[in-house]
Amino acid sequence: MDEQFQDLFKIKYNRKNVGVGDILIAEPFLKGKYFSRAVIYIVEHDKNGTIGFTLNKVLPYTTSELVSELKKIDFPVYLGGPVEQNRLYYIHTHAELPDSLLIRDGVFWGGDFTHLVRMLNSGDILQDEVRFFAGYSGWDSGQLESELEENSWMVGQISGEGIFHRSPDGLWEKSMSELGGRYKVWANFPEDPVMN
Repeated sequence: MDEQFQDLFKIKYNRKNVGVGDILIAEPFLKGKYFSRAVIYIVEHDKNGTIGFTLNKVLPYTTSELVSELKKIDFPVYLGGPVEQNRLYYIHTHAELPDSLLIRDGVFWGGDFTHLVRMLNSGDILQDEVRFFAGYSGWDSGQLESELEENSWMVGQISGEGIFHRSPDGLWEKSMSELGGRYKVWANFPEDPVMN
């Protein structure tokens, strides 16, 4: 595994607990178009439930194609999850963006959209400092805990730099490989075993 990736990504072996700023790594055989081989960044986790954004599923659209206020900004848009896909969400590295919430390690969620547009248009926010998502992944109270007990997800951590400066290509495979043992083998397992 390349050294840069090791510096940006660390696995926690306690797979039953998740917190804000952690990532969920889908177990290899989890099916469905939203969560198959997904790596999800958790931005909210409390007694009411959990919210996160999928880091490794890029849509075939850019921000300029989806949002009129961003017509000059051609940044990638990721499939955040199956909930509210008609809304655009964002995480970023700019503490000065009003009304944004600190997640962890200099990563912020949301904030004043009008101010964000101004900062993007003036070049004060660059592509490797913000990530946009159509929709989000959500779990009701206790739902994610049940899925963790069923071993549907592994829990890990990724640095803020790792989120914004790393290509989504191969993120799931590298995450699995970092777990070692059988997970390292699973990282190379084809999505459709019939095609092997």
